[in-house]
Amino acid sequence: MSIPTTPLPKIRVLIVDDSSLIRRLLSDILAADPDIEVVGSAANGKLALARLEEFKPDLITLDIEMPEMDGLETLRALRKTHLKLPVIMFSTLTERGSCATLDALSSGASDYVTKPGNVGNVIASMEKIRSDLVPKIKALCRRPAHAVPGIIAARQAIPTLPRRESTPGAIDLLAIGVSTGGPNALAELMPAIGIGLPVPIVIVQHMPPLFTRLLAERIGSVSGIPCREGAADEVLRPGEAWVAPGGFHMEVRRDKTQVRIALTEDKPENSCRPAVDVLFRSAALAYGPRVLAVVLTGMGQDGLRGSEVIRQAGGQILAQDEASSVVWGMPGAVAEAGLADKILPLNQIAQEIRRRIEAGSKPAFPLLTPSKLNS
Repeated sequence: MSIPTTPLPKIRVLIVDDSSLIRRLLSDILAADPDIEVVGSAANGKLALARLEEFKPDLITLDIEMPEMDGLETLRALRKTHLKLPVIMFSTLTERGSCATLDALSSGASDYVTKPGNVGNVIASMEKIRSDLVPKIKALCRRPAHAVPGIIAARQAIPTLPRRESTPGAIDLLAIGVSTGGPNALAELMPAIGIGLPVPIVIVQHMPPLFTRLLAERIGSVSGIPCREGAADEVLRPGEAWVAPGGFHMEVRRDKTQVRIALTEDKPENSCRPAVDVLFRSAALAYGPRVLAVVLTGMGQDGLRGSEVIRQAGGQILAQDEASSVVWGMPGAVAEAGLADKILPLNQIAQEIRRRIEAGSKPAFPLLTPSKLNS
C-alpha cells in the first residue's frame, strides 16, 4: 500500500523591479509554475522592505537599477535582518550591470539572471527568463531534484563507484569548476590558495561574456594571483590563473613541451558554454594523472562526466561539501558518484590543495597567502 505524501508548500516569491513590464512578465512566468506562488511585487527596494513581513517570501527577485532605493542598497539592508533569504539579482548585460551584479554577489546575493536584450519579443523573452530563472528558484529553495527538470533522470544513470583516496602523485594543473555561488566561493578560495603556486590554475565559472572578464580581474585583485580571462594560444604558466570566457568552451592542449589554451564555440554541454566537463576532459588528455580537479558549489551536474575522465586517467578530485555550498548540485553529483577523493567545506579546500601539490613535488618557492605577505 502506498503511503500518501503531503505536497510541498509553494515557493513564495516577491518581485522587486521598477519596470511594470518586467514585473508583469515575471509574474506571468512564475505563476504558471505549479511549485511557485508570486506573493507580491514592488517598484523599488524601499517599498519591498516596508512590506517584507507582510509578504513573507521564500525568495526575492531584485532589480539592480531602481529609483529611490536600488538593488544594492536594498540587498545590503536586507542582509542586516535576513541573512539566509535567497535573493536573485536581475541585471542588464552591460559593463555597468555586470559590475553591479558582481558587487551584489559579494554583498550576499544568491545568484543572478540577466534581462533579455529585446523585451519587445515577448514570447522569446518569457522563455529566456523561464529557462534561466525557474530552475534557480527551485535549487536555491532546495526543492527535491525532480522539481528541476532533467536532473533526477541524469543522476539515476550515474554508476556509483567505490570512493577512494588517490595515491598522491605529482600535480601539474589545478582545474576548478563552479557555478551558483561561485564568485563568493572563488573570492574565499583563491586568496587562501595564495601566490606562488607551482602549477597553473584554470577555472570554469558559468557566466556570460563580460562577466567573466570582470570576475577574473576581481579574483586577481583579492588574491594577488595573476588572473585573466582565457585567450586562445596563451601558454599556461605556474602561479597564474585563467577564467574561461563567457560564450566559449575553454580547453588546455599540449604541443610538444608547452600547454596552451584553446577556445571553441562548440555546442553547449549541460546547457553551458563554457562547460566544466569540456575543460576537465581536455585537462585529463593533456596532463594524464597529474591533474587536481576541484568541483565547487553549483546547480546541475556539469563537471561530473569530466571528473569521470580525470579519475580514469588517475587524477585527483576534491568536492565542496553540502553545508558550505549555495547549491550542492555539481559537487553533490561528483560526491554521490564516488568520484571525490575528499569532500570538504570550502574553508578547508585551499589547505588540501596546497597539501596535495606539496606532497607531489616540493615547490621551488614557498606558497604565500596575503596574511603572510603582510606579516
